[in-house]
Amino acid sequence: MPEQPHQQMLEKYAEAIVKVGLNLRAGQRLIITAAGTRGVPHQFAPLVREISKAAYGAGAKYVEAIFADEEMLRLRIQHAPKDSFDIYPKWQIHAIKDMIENGDALLSIGGANPDLLGGLDPELVGRLQRSHLENWSPISEKVTTNAINWCVVAAAGDAWAKKIFPDLSVEQAQENLWKAIFETTRIDQPDPIEAWNKHIASLRERALYLQAKQYTALHYRAAPLEGKGPGTDFTLGLPSGHLWISAQSMAQNGVAFTANMPTEEVFTLPDRNRADGVISATFPLSYGGTLIEDFQVYFENGRIVKVTAKKGEAALQKLVDTDEGSQRLGEVALVPASSPIGKRGHLFYNTLFDENASCHIAIGRAYRFTLTGGTELNDNEFIAAGGNVSLNHVDFMIGSPQIDIDGITKDGNREPVMRQGEWATTL
Repeated sequence: MPEQPHQQMLEKYAEAIVKVGLNLRAGQRLIITAAGTRGVPHQFAPLVREISKAAYGAGAKYVEAIFADEEMLRLRIQHAPKDSFDIYPKWQIHAIKDMIENGDALLSIGGANPDLLGGLDPELVGRLQRSHLENWSPISEKVTTNAINWCVVAAAGDAWAKKIFPDLSVEQAQENLWKAIFETTRIDQPDPIEAWNKHIASLRERALYLQAKQYTALHYRAAPLEGKGPGTDFTLGLPSGHLWISAQSMAQNGVAFTANMPTEEVFTLPDRNRADGVISATFPLSYGGTLIEDFQVYFENGRIVKVTAKKGEAALQKLVDTDEGSQRLGEVALVPASSPIGKRGHLFYNTLFDENASCHIAIGRAYRFTLTGGTELNDNEFIAAGGNVSLNHVDFMIGSPQIDIDGITKDGNREPVMRQGEWATTL
């Protein structure tokens, strides 16, 4: 089909976010957080306004946006008093909690500069990140239990676009990135809503297949990529009662929603006490404005015992040292290497996209809804069942066209789940 004007694509994107991502119900309120570079207007304002129009068209009672200027974080670390990093704008927390407690919807728009905090004092960066995680934890807890319908999407931030397409002008880079966003979120399809419905059904079928298997563990094997690092030889346990989840979930407020756009994954709960071996990351990780590259993570009895990285090792170690739960895993996700994002053949330097190009695992907090009855458990009960509790939830990518994954059954037999990065079984 011929390429459509950007404004028309933006309107279709907003409609899909409201109708598929949030599945906003008449009478709900919507709060939007948008973190990018503030200009006049804020560079994400055009998308926020289209989403607002679509939300009101779906019957929203009220829409509010919290715009943030990411450059303020860098300026703070460079110039603020060293003893001031525990100060946090709690009015944001209060506003979002008010929406959640009322059963309303939450949308996050990201497009941050992957190198925003690069080169700054890692100690100060770590303190700022920890302050955010501690203050944001009441919201994180509501998200991980699917208290309300929520969604995470992206907009083409200028610095992010230049990171992906460094040889282009800012305007051309943003144009290319918007095109990539529209393609990977199926907005370029003749009927994006129908395309999403078919995609959701396909992912659900794969999740149901894995659910029926009830593997007790997964074993990953991959030779070193281009001679870098030790490769991957890693066994990850799955607790009793784990649930395989795909694109669509049911919120406690009764709304079926799709939390990530794009999404290509099926995921579940790893056992926090059963992870052994070494994992070599296959994509860089942008964490807290620092790009961590060519890194390995070593596990014993569920704990991370060592990390190494060619670049950003201090930031990676700070992540692991955040709290006890940051030394363990909270998510395991499977994605074929031939996913639409994987086939693009370039990095996005953004977890929302790169995690949908590759199998991945997450350091830190687990989603309660990935365990049967998990949303009804307190922290200690969830931990006893194999779940993980942490301030963090940070995905990093471990899949590639070389990776093989076996499922280990209750009787110790092995079955192929993935071969050379692709599903071993056609459904």
